[in-house]
Amino acid sequence: MNKLRIVLATGSYSHIKDGVSLTLNRLVRYLLDEGHEVLVLAPVTDSPAMQPEGELYPAKSVSLPGREDYRLTIGLDDAAIERLRTFNPHLIHAATPDILGIQIILYALRKKIPLVCSYHTHFLSYLEYYNLQFATSFIWWFLRWFYGQGEHTYVPSESMIQTLRDQGMQDNMKLWARGIELDKFTPNKRSNQWRESIGVHTDQVLVTMVSRLVWEKEMNTLLETYNLLHERHPNVKTLVVGEGPASDEMKKAMPHTIFTGHLDGEALATAYASSDVFVFPSITETFGNVTLEALSSGVPAVVADAQGNNSLVSHNENGFLVTPRDAKGFAEAIEKLIINEKLRHQFGLNAREFAKKFSWPVIFSGLVDNYYEAIAGYQPR
Repeated sequence: MNKLRIVLATGSYSHIKDGVSLTLNRLVRYLLDEGHEVLVLAPVTDSPAMQPEGELYPAKSVSLPGREDYRLTIGLDDAAIERLRTFNPHLIHAATPDILGIQIILYALRKKIPLVCSYHTHFLSYLEYYNLQFATSFIWWFLRWFYGQGEHTYVPSESMIQTLRDQGMQDNMKLWARGIELDKFTPNKRSNQWRESIGVHTDQVLVTMVSRLVWEKEMNTLLETYNLLHERHPNVKTLVVGEGPASDEMKKAMPHTIFTGHLDGEALATAYASSDVFVFPSITETFGNVTLEALSSGVPAVVADAQGNNSLVSHNENGFLVTPRDAKGFAEAIEKLIINEKLRHQFGLNAREFAKKFSWPVIFSGLVDNYYEAIAGYQPR
């Protein structure tokens, strides 16, 4: 079997632009370029956030109450099932544990098609933000069932694998790290002209956070951290790159911080490289794409000591790991880099060197090898 026919079922693909959708679109592009065939099953909207790669067949979905940007899949209709049948896949890849994911797993088991899964979002970390802690035990039970059905479960970081093992997840897990475009996210994109355009002078230290602006990304910790920095170092500039439901409230609460809104392409690469310190307080990451982009840009990172983050940042080498939700600890760690230009420079060199390990072609090639292994070792249940 030289070339594969692969079905990718996901709740996040083109209707929203986030780390999951960007990674999966890159994967599909790579697979198509390598001569494989891919059928994507995912929600669609009238105004997608990005142009989807490959053949995208719509999965039925509804928007979440109060969060129009998020969609919940509610399954496949008869036409989609027929397209699955005619596509006749060698392998099914379930990327999200939602209704579509359950349906595609049951289809794979019924039709005796090799199945793999991937773990992208640590949903358990979100429960407290929505007062749903009571559901923790049930969700862990469900996740153990969901990710126990496939030949493999692909997880973005070793620290996340350990977190899942600790919760009794079946040990079918394999590392599928994320890659970086080293020629795009590079220190060479640093621009004093860009800094001046947003009001940052050459002699000022610029502290930057890049993220989708939702409160569950620990935006309150960021707010407190930035306020502490401004109190102690009036000459320091703070920057937020991104958009989201929390944008308006954050802007009101952070009047001394620069907000650029959403950036991508060259503008985003320039923003990273033109920064001096990157900060990321989120504790819900399974990998931390934005952190890797900052490191690749030669910028030291101060991040929460949580799964995903601590697989990228080595404490006191390319940045600092800080106790989650400790705004004072974040401010003190950032302060070390503000006042010590030599340390900041060395950490930046270390950051770029570390990022060189993460090449997208190498990452995707390893995943395809795992696809072939899953097919070769498949035994129908």
